[in-house]
Amino acid sequence: MDYGTPMPQLTPDELLSTTRAVRKRLDFDRPVPRELLEECIALALQAPTASNSQPWTFVVVTDPAQKAALAKWYLKSYDDYAGARYDDAGGELDPATERMASSARYLADRMHEVPTMVIPCVAGRLNDWSPESQAAGWGSIVQAGWSFCLAARARGLGTCWTTLHLTYERECAEILGIDYAAVTQSVLIPTGFYTGETFKPAPRGDISSLIRWDRW
Repeated sequence: MDYGTPMPQLTPDELLSTTRAVRKRLDFDRPVPRELLEECIALALQAPTASNSQPWTFVVVTDPAQKAALAKWYLKSYDDYAGARYDDAGGELDPATERMASSARYLADRMHEVPTMVIPCVAGRLNDWSPESQAAGWGSIVQAGWSFCLAARARGLGTCWTTLHLTYERECAEILGIDYAAVTQSVLIPTGFYTGETFKPAPRGDISSLIRWDRW
């Protein structure tokens, strides 16, 4: 289906190494077609799940009033987080941290304008489960959520993995009609077309210092 934007032709390695958090380069004015979101979610549902349980539901939010209500809680959480991490830290931030803080603030201030919010949810109240069951639950829904981000990137969409709204998960559940006692929200993924040309791999540590062979 033609969505009016050329889809990037990415190899698997390019897709995995260039799916970046998109904040300032989101197109806040262009809606994302429902069919395109459904394509991404259909691919996300191919992710592995513990015991093949497939315990997921994706809540897709496009209604302006719903987005505004969620964004209010996100911004409140961000203000608390930024105050503790950046504003109260004292001294100057290093350039990389300054860029990240600026980008995160930009998204927090405009969260209500993002075209789409995608919230992958998992059945159960995971924090009430045993550690091994929690690992299975998070392992199932996080892989599906990241698969959504990869599918979106392959289709010319930008995403950002955010969890700050979970500070007020109960309040957000009420906005969306989610049964808080029976369903856990995992992440809120702002989704929209991106306005930049391309992305490059992010700087990461030397693997020689990060791999342990056979034992720690």
